[in-house]
Amino acid sequence: MTETPHQYSVANPSVKRTAAVAGTRYRGLFALEHGKLAYRADFVLYGIAAAVLASVWAASLLMVNARMERLELAALAVVGLASWTLIEYILHRFLLHGVQPFCRWHAEHHQRPRALICTPTIFSSSLIALLIFLPAWALSDALHACALTFGVLSGYLAYSVTHHATHHWRANNAWLNERKRWHALHHHHGEHPAYFGLTSGFWDQVFGTAGRDRQ
Repeated sequence: MTETPHQYSVANPSVKRTAAVAGTRYRGLFALEHGKLAYRADFVLYGIAAAVLASVWAASLLMVNARMERLELAALAVVGLASWTLIEYILHRFLLHGVQPFCRWHAEHHQRPRALICTPTIFSSSLIALLIFLPAWALSDALHACALTFGVLSGYLAYSVTHHATHHWRANNAWLNERKRWHALHHHHGEHPAYFGLTSGFWDQVFGTAGRDRQ
């Protein structure tokens, strides 16, 4: 069944019941809708984490003696950063627009794009640790895992800032203006979502979800 915006209306009794049962999603560590302090804290915490990982990464480049290992550490950070655009696309298209309860929660953002709704910090950081850092550590070592995680986490931080900017900032440069236009097309594409990339439109072009006709 295709989910349309009216299904998430405040006037919809089913949504009221869902909110009553799952009201904790608006409170505490796993809240989806944040107060200003908690919302800003997410950016601060990820900024600190990125700075720490950047320091570890830079120190590791100085610590290792083998030139090839230095190249590996540098390449892992670049690969992590570049891979974020694909991770972002996959999560947005197939999780937030395809799997319950995530698509229902994401619909709340579509209804109120300027509300302070975002992924709980404890949830996003746990996913990065469990799906990126720990597997990389198991397959190599802590330094290589930190390099890859630094790249991915930097991509996520860039995504978070860009997403906030598309809804709350005035565009003062061509790149941000294009990102705002691209994301607006996603928010107003009706029952057949498209334009899933935010920091980059590359994967929408690859998978044919940019500029496809409304059906």
